[in-house]
Amino acid sequence: MAGDRERPIVVGAGVNGLVAAFYMGREGRAPVVLERASQVGGIAATEEFLPGFRASMVAPLAGPVTPRVLADAELAGHGLEWLESPVRVFLPSPEGRGIVLYSDAEKCAAEIARVSPGDAERYREARAALEAMAPFFVRVLETTPPAVENLSGSELFRAAKLGLSLRRLGKKNMLRALRWLPMPVADLASEWFETEPLRAAIAARGIFAARLGPRSPGTAARLLFQVAPWGDPFAPIIVPRGGMGALSEALAKAARAVGAQIRTEVQVERILVKDGRVAGVALTGGEEIAGRTVISGADPVRTLLRLIDPAQLSTGVLQKIRHYRIDGGAALVHIALDGLPRFRGLDSGSSSTAPPALAGRIQIGATVDALERAFDDAKYGRISAEPYLEVTIPTALDPSLAPEGKHVLSAWLQFAPYTLREGNWAERRDDLLQVTLRLLENYAPGISALVHGARVLTPADLESSYSLTGGHVFHGDLAMDQMYSMRPIFAHGCYRGPIPGLYFCGAGTHPGIGVTGASGLNAAREVLPDLRRGGS
Repeated sequence: MAGDRERPIVVGAGVNGLVAAFYMGREGRAPVVLERASQVGGIAATEEFLPGFRASMVAPLAGPVTPRVLADAELAGHGLEWLESPVRVFLPSPEGRGIVLYSDAEKCAAEIARVSPGDAERYREARAALEAMAPFFVRVLETTPPAVENLSGSELFRAAKLGLSLRRLGKKNMLRALRWLPMPVADLASEWFETEPLRAAIAARGIFAARLGPRSPGTAARLLFQVAPWGDPFAPIIVPRGGMGALSEALAKAARAVGAQIRTEVQVERILVKDGRVAGVALTGGEEIAGRTVISGADPVRTLLRLIDPAQLSTGVLQKIRHYRIDGGAALVHIALDGLPRFRGLDSGSSSTAPPALAGRIQIGATVDALERAFDDAKYGRISAEPYLEVTIPTALDPSLAPEGKHVLSAWLQFAPYTLREGNWAERRDDLLQVTLRLLENYAPGISALVHGARVLTPADLESSYSLTGGHVFHGDLAMDQMYSMRPIFAHGCYRGPIPGLYFCGAGTHPGIGVTGASGLNAAREVLPDLRRGGS
């Protein structure tokens, strides 16, 4: 077992922190993971928000998790059971003419053909292109970005391999990838579909949990990194039985099995620096843990401006991190229901069985223009009058999350700016619940009468309760100037911090999209060679 000073310290037991700890433990490094909450998981935790009603409070769905992590950690052997929805997206209509987008490609194409035969053909074309591109996007997600300001021989070799992977797509798909990535997602949606609800379904994924509108440049890249690895324009719905906390618990068991120590209810107050390099951490209460390697799963602003003494950072680093955009634009509403809501035009099934359409994402936001108008409100500090809602009913797949016959509905609401122009979130919390129910009533009449209770998480709550600076679930905007080698900041986009011995592994690093574990996997790959050499 490694000595105490060689033992890596991981700050935060979120999914990425646990993944990094697993890979370091597998190499015999026996990391110690420090988590301020009483349970592991961070944003991927299952909580009881009302007696008998449980929900994945911040991350309702998996990324999905990187297949390499699932295989290496053997999570099924640690009790993880996946549930996959036969439906990916349900697009309800106030008139009852909804569209159900299935996981099965031919069934999905047939449903699209019902509203537009041309769109069904374009769906097949987009799917074929994405299937061909999948190996390239998987490589991008699982490859450390090059340190572009100082390319080493190994980084040049890695960049060459990535370029070769791009070239193997063939000329047509290579040019598609290069053209699609910097586009506004609204333009990409218009290329793929002519039916407005389908365009909105594509555009919504490109702006999910971001303070960006569908016409913002680079939002197509956000979409492609989510869907291209799975070879379909619509991301799959795969969740653990028991909620996202079951994934985190399985990862914790896998990490412990290879020698990791996980301590909960301990808060890191400061990352210690001595003689110009990391020397360990200080905990609230005075305890200090020595270590020459600290891997932070916290967001980069919290790490560099709160956990590190700013006097240890250069003026350039301070300037860059202070201009890092991390204010969130979304809120969550979790509603306990006394029964299953009935959406217009949808067979609501029996009293005990939810229809398949309710097991996927339910998107309230039928046009690209509506998404852009919702963003316009947020730009000026207003709660959107007609927000985009991404709704899930987790009990449609996993009834164990609520008492028999009852259900949980979770809704992401965009946009809800971190800083309000009028009032504050303590005063306006109920506004979010009311606007959510008002919109849902248009599609599922009578849903308000089913409400047993609710819990609302404002951007301020996401910051105070889940340590998400600015209330941003992705640890900062995934815009073109804050992606890949520039995530979190230029010159430190390859998981290494500005102080020797400091590393990043959270969503504020590449790829940073969704609960995939890719950031933790990539970070561990960079940390381990440094540990073998006796420190960075």
